[in-house]
Amino acid sequence: MKRLLPLLILLAIIFTGCQKAETVSTEAVAAPEASTADQLYIEVSALGNLDYFYDHKMGMKMVGEELGVRTEYIGPAEYDMNAMISAFESAIAKKPNGIVVVGFEPSLNSIVNKAIAQGIPVVTVDADLPGSDRLAFIGTGNFGAGVEGGKKLASLIGESGKVAIMTKPGQSNLEERIAGYKQALSEFPGIEIVQIADTRSDPVIAAQAASALMQKYPDLKGLACVEGAGGAGAATAVREAGKAGIVKIVAMDRGNEVLEAIEEGIISATVAQQTALMPYYATQILFNLNNSKVAITTDNKLAGVLGIPATVDTGTVIVDESNYKFFMR
Repeated sequence: MKRLLPLLILLAIIFTGCQKAETVSTEAVAAPEASTADQLYIEVSALGNLDYFYDHKMGMKMVGEELGVRTEYIGPAEYDMNAMISAFESAIAKKPNGIVVVGFEPSLNSIVNKAIAQGIPVVTVDADLPGSDRLAFIGTGNFGAGVEGGKKLASLIGESGKVAIMTKPGQSNLEERIAGYKQALSEFPGIEIVQIADTRSDPVIAAQAASALMQKYPDLKGLACVEGAGGAGAATAVREAGKAGIVKIVAMDRGNEVLEAIEEGIISATVAQQTALMPYYATQILFNLNNSKVAITTDNKLAGVLGIPATVDTGTVIVDESNYKFFMR
């Protein structure tokens, strides 16, 4: 036993030394955590003067704070695609880690493709650009939003009567909402869509359009608005015509003018999008694309796999006299 003791002590020393060496080795190769604080994500849009886009700005701000990255919202206050393309060019020049863009119309396809060609990932929100090289679309399932609005309007007018739809022609997301309204209203043989009117996304023009509709169709029972300015304009026209409660309005989105008109009893309901979620999730997708590769294959890049969802439906909520107060800002 006395002969074995020195040998056991020696083995213990060697084993302890190996453990320390292994610990040192592991610490030495551990990669430092990469900082993302300098990463920049930019949303490019238009119509920034509308109350609706407050939620876009809020979504970008919130996601930036949560992820610890820099975010910006840029673009013209009006509906000016040339100015929006110029803003997009400015965004590209900053070499951001990703761009979020509202796909108002196909004229934006080429500038999106330019960003992609320069290695800047782009995700569309609110309105899609399926003809571009964008990586994903995040927004409301617009057809479904129209269906929900159509069901609500049908209920409000007793499932019969003349109705008109108010929109800004040419936007893919709005066309999808109109298609949803038509589908929902077609379930009621007593309902007739008499006209689709142009609001130009301007509350003043929308009010003029709604006034003209009520003059042309004195027995008009409902106005369906598929974009933000239409509801406010329709409310003004109905109020001035003294037809509150006679002409039912289903608006779109949650602007304070719309919510105040619900409180007043001028607008019956609005289809509210969860708008802030659009840039919020779009930026998270871009962030994950840059920082958190999901190993779907043994080599995603060579396999042509991005590892991100192609579409995300952010959903809608029907807002009326029962819940409008919770949406007030």
